[in-house]
Amino acid sequence: MIALSYHDRTKHNFGRFARSLGYLDWATQPDPFRRYQGAPLIELPRSTPAGDVAYAALFDGSVPPAPVDLDSIGEFLRCSMGLSAWKQYASSRWALRVNPSSGNLHPTEAYVVHGAGVFHYAPREHALEQRCVLAGDVWEQVVDAPQQAFLVGLTSIHWREAWKYGERAFRYCQHDVGHALGAMRLAAAMLGWRFILLPDWDSANVARLLGIDRDEDYRDAEREAGDCLAIVGPDVSASLAPESATLAAVAGESSWLGEANRLSRAHVEWEVIDEVAEASKSTGHERAVALSHPRTLAPGTSAPSHPHTLAPHPVSSPRARSVILSRRSAVEFDGRSSLPRHVFLSILQRLRPGNPPWDAIGWSPHVHLVLFVHRVEGLVPGVYAFLRDDRTRADWRASMREEFLWEPIAADDSDEARGLFLLVPVDAGPTAMRLSCDQAIAADGFFSLAMVARLEESLLERGESFYPRLFWECGLIGQVLYLEAEAAGARGTGIGCFYDDPVHELLGLTGHRWQSLYHFSMGVPVEDTRLTAEPGYPWEVPADATP
Repeated sequence: MIALSYHDRTKHNFGRFARSLGYLDWATQPDPFRRYQGAPLIELPRSTPAGDVAYAALFDGSVPPAPVDLDSIGEFLRCSMGLSAWKQYASSRWALRVNPSSGNLHPTEAYVVHGAGVFHYAPREHALEQRCVLAGDVWEQVVDAPQQAFLVGLTSIHWREAWKYGERAFRYCQHDVGHALGAMRLAAAMLGWRFILLPDWDSANVARLLGIDRDEDYRDAEREAGDCLAIVGPDVSASLAPESATLAAVAGESSWLGEANRLSRAHVEWEVIDEVAEASKSTGHERAVALSHPRTLAPGTSAPSHPHTLAPHPVSSPRARSVILSRRSAVEFDGRSSLPRHVFLSILQRLRPGNPPWDAIGWSPHVHLVLFVHRVEGLVPGVYAFLRDDRTRADWRASMREEFLWEPIAADDSDEARGLFLLVPVDAGPTAMRLSCDQAIAADGFFSLAMVARLEESLLERGESFYPRLFWECGLIGQVLYLEAEAAGARGTGIGCFYDDPVHELLGLTGHRWQSLYHFSMGVPVEDTRLTAEPGYPWEVPADATP
């Protein structure tokens, strides 16, 4: 199986990292912004129709639906794929985005299909590039409620990640697709919409619809891989989506505009990425398993002088837009602050299926967590298991070390601690740091964790196209953790560098049945005071700000 072979080949181990160039070739650093030269550019409105939505409402389906128009589509894209800030150090200046990315390299591109055409989202300009004028009135013919629904496509430029990370980059690209899916699902929730992946759309039809299979538009430019397509709107479902072959065929015969820009002047080829990307393409016929849960419709730094405990969640929820746009990846934690127990338990419950963003995907949980708890008030430091599906307990317990305690952790006055078990009480900081490529950020926060997925069995049951989807699920988990950290007054960071098999050895896992795919950490950040920051877009500078 190509996916399993790739997975083993790209593992980090104590004596060997996955194959990469070994240094950063700054002369070939990819341009972070794809543009289609010659395509008409449509500026998106700068209004904020969802500015007053409470953060908690993203998860309970209580937001009244907004109409689908250019204002709301602009808000959806701004709060999922747009720029969150510009950072500068000395003469170097770079953009941050709302959706996280490994190394801030952003391989994920977004497209919108609606009405008369296919559009590429240009985040630097916050605008749509019209790539295609669809022939005739095909949109009205193939989409139910055509004015109140649109399609979103996500693609990956693997070179953007491979430039830095080499062969392991395919993993990170799939993490980023998951982050983007989470960002989009929650931006849709902010507008009272649903966001649902369309499993019947195979990779070939996604590529044809989005125009990324057109050789004449890419000449010397880096190619994109078609990852997925979703339908978005107030009351949409997968059954209301257009039939893939019909719409893709019309797009293929329609008029296309623009030519992709070249991102790097030279490249290093990583054949193993091409191989796994080809093997894991969707056929549109993956065997689906029904959801088993209800779905809602709707460098110079200064550390703090004293450690502190985060305050409980306020009675009034922070604004969703503020939390979304303030999300950042921490680079260092203070190593002393603690998290209240009830906040920690509340964060974990956001990761259980039932509400957004978990209603965006068509499979039950395949990824569960091993937590290294360092500083959570009322919890013994140690290694814990958190099961996102209670039915996994017997399997995990049988697969792991016999000496683990599996002591259930109950909440004081409710069942919100469901799925949390103490495995071993221990100072887990040194272990977490060692396993995460000796990065202190895994030990200096409140907690860190490993996302462990049911791998081999999933691929045998559903096909190799499910390999990327396991990483998407990890990215969705990471996106929720990022936002929960911001809402709690803390910060999170995804950790893609970890020693794979040593994680499994610690837990007693053998074979390919369960594999760690992604790590994460959360704590109080230490800010780098040498950096200056500007808003993502100049029109968002407060009116009273000094130049």
